[in-house]
Amino acid sequence: MTSFRIAPAVADAFSDTLIAVVTATGLRGHEPWPDTVAVMETLEQQLSDGAWQPAGETDPRIEAWHTAYRSFGTNPRRVRPSVDALGRRLAKKGTLPQINPAVDSYNAVSVRHGLPAGAFDLDHVTGNVDIRYADGTEEFTPLGEPGTIENPKPGEIIYADTTGVLTRHWNHRDAHRTRVTEDSTHVAFVLETLHATRDGHHLKTAAEELRGLLMLHAEQTRVHYLSPEQPEVTV
Repeated sequence: MTSFRIAPAVADAFSDTLIAVVTATGLRGHEPWPDTVAVMETLEQQLSDGAWQPAGETDPRIEAWHTAYRSFGTNPRRVRPSVDALGRRLAKKGTLPQINPAVDSYNAVSVRHGLPAGAFDLDHVTGNVDIRYADGTEEFTPLGEPGTIENPKPGEIIYADTTGVLTRHWNHRDAHRTRVTEDSTHVAFVLETLHATRDGHHLKTAAEELRGLLMLHAEQTRVHYLSPEQPEVTV
């Protein structure tokens, strides 16, 4: 069992935060996921038709993350929140990246709802996962760069387990160690908002959409919610 925890200092600084933790066990990443393909194709077609576009940096959902990044010393136009970077890529190229079915699923839900998302292979997570301020001694190996070691700056918000950092700049980039692949069978997906009062219903809709895509290819799925009022959930 793994617990996800929001540190008191982060909860105090971002008191309207709500995080959905969607878990899937017995995930089957090697079979076709036609529903996920259909969601991706629909978004791309809507973008092409001019019927929809990804949330940009002036959208309140994205703007909130830019403000948060600046609060802990990160320039959000150089190091962008994941949903911001994904939306910009989609708007420019007209297509979403195709990684693997599980990753494609959360990317599609993320960009559709304008909410940052990420995922961790729980079989490679050690101990519990804390959302906290970095102290500067932690180590992070970026996704796709197994030979690289970075040290988050003190005060940067990170996800971390007992081995190291799982995400930098809160949700900019995931770690290589806990990356989700076709072989991952026990995964925790996260979707986040800093304004639950305004956007909590969007987050819950997105979490159920993601669960709906996952449950077709998993033995069991669940949705948990993490907030300053409920700062720990065990998955």
